[in-house]
Amino acid sequence: MDAGLTLEKRIEAELKSYDGIMGIYINDFKGNCITFHADEKYETASTIKIYILAALFDEIEKGNKSLQELLEMKESHVADGSGIMCSLEIGTVLSVRNLATLMIIVSDNIATNILIDYLGIDTINAAIRKLGCKDTMLYNSIHFELYRKLGVTTPRDYAGIFERMAQGTLISREVSSQMLAICKQQHYNAMLTKFIPPYFTDADNYDEQIISFASKSGSMNACRNDGGIVTTPYGSYVIVLLNKEFSDAMYYPEHPATVFGARISKLIFDQYMALEGKLKL
Repeated sequence: MDAGLTLEKRIEAELKSYDGIMGIYINDFKGNCITFHADEKYETASTIKIYILAALFDEIEKGNKSLQELLEMKESHVADGSGIMCSLEIGTVLSVRNLATLMIIVSDNIATNILIDYLGIDTINAAIRKLGCKDTMLYNSIHFELYRKLGVTTPRDYAGIFERMAQGTLISREVSSQMLAICKQQHYNAMLTKFIPPYFTDADNYDEQIISFASKSGSMNACRNDGGIVTTPYGSYVIVLLNKEFSDAMYYPEHPATVFGARISKLIFDQYMALEGKLKL
């Protein structure tokens, strides 16, 4: 192999024909980080929900909130988009723990609005600052008919949440463990997993997955995002892929941002596995 054909150059080659800008941040926890446009700002879409989850656990750690508290779904919480609570009746009551789980694993927008109301936007943004994410902010609750802007982040900020989660240093070891357990139940991670062979990810024939993903994705007209922790027999790595300025605003499985993101994810996966837990020799 050409010694000059580095992983970075192969990523660049994949993106030559991509109609958009992809922000990339990858960390193998062995001293190797790969970044492209990692400090540029991107619309969060539902990736902001990881920050809301972290803010919730920060308040719980302080003793201000409780996972057992019961919260009611109100008319003001109703929102279009992803999730299952849109099929439930106004007045439905769920625990904070269940709302937090729904917010992440099926990206439930109503559950998210209930938790935003429970915590307050100022409290959430203060927690984001406390976590060192200087370029991330939640602007509004999820009401697309009222607000076009939800939040903003960078690949570096988003990766930082998962890096600390993987290392057990996100707020506390217990919080990191609880957030990791929720993120591993994620239903929407096609950008990370689309081209990973099912042999590695199918748990039906094994006691557990050979490869696991703890992640959170997000999509709006202006963005397609995904990021999280990939755990393998050789260790874990963090990968974040945020997209903007593409021309096709439609939602469909073969959207170019999803396909090109999945190609990058597969490049990283293959390299990491081939080098038995590293991105570079």
